[in-house]
Amino acid sequence: MSNTTGKETPRWGRILLKVSGEAFAGQESYGIDGDTVQSIANDIVAVREAFDVSVGVVVGGGNIWRGLAGAGAGMDRSQADYMGMLATVINALALQDRLERRGQATRVMSAIHMAQVAEPYIRRRAIRHLEKDRVVVFAGGTGNPFFTTDTTAALRAVEIEAGAVLKGTHSGTGGLFTADPKLDPTATKIDEITHIDVLQRGLKAMDSTAITLCMDNDLPIVMFDLMGENNVQKILRGESVGTLVHTGSAGE
Repeated sequence: MSNTTGKETPRWGRILLKVSGEAFAGQESYGIDGDTVQSIANDIVAVREAFDVSVGVVVGGGNIWRGLAGAGAGMDRSQADYMGMLATVINALALQDRLERRGQATRVMSAIHMAQVAEPYIRRRAIRHLEKDRVVVFAGGTGNPFFTTDTTAALRAVEIEAGAVLKGTHSGTGGLFTADPKLDPTATKIDEITHIDVLQRGLKAMDSTAITLCMDNDLPIVMFDLMGENNVQKILRGESVGTLVHTGSAGE
């Protein structure tokens, strides 16, 4: 269904797309793959062109640095996490460049102040950017150590009043499974599940802080294959893609 803008009316008028840092590396184990970032940018632009939807993006930094890995190697956890936050800014700038090359106005907002490359994160300013049809890329995590970018995605989604968190995976599994399908051939895909069931069953969807924050704010999560063709558009049309995590009764 289209509206007065000539664009389709989406399932949610505002979304928060979570892109893992590892996705930026493409098929490599480290760094930024330009073609992959361009593909992600193309998907975002296509969604903005097809739907009357505002888009916020939270990026991870695992393709450059993971705080937990640094802590595991003996580094102070807080220091390692701050390094990870800086890595997310690098990814955010890469995505901004690709989006703006496609003509999509984009703002990078960082929880860690670095005025030369990004705006400081201010909630009201972020919402205003979204209202002006700009894509906002949230970088720097929450600005605090000991929190993952999954938690950042949940927090920013609640703050900007998004209708859902769309967590794009890059593993090719395309959703949440009863176990790791790469290790357990009997694992089956879950189409729908509640937040509380994810927590009680210990399923590795997002970290427990992020799941709890979404549950407390009645915020649905869609876990899907980020690299699947037009998957974000399919989700916004209401098609069943990936796994829907919600507060209602589960229907696996």
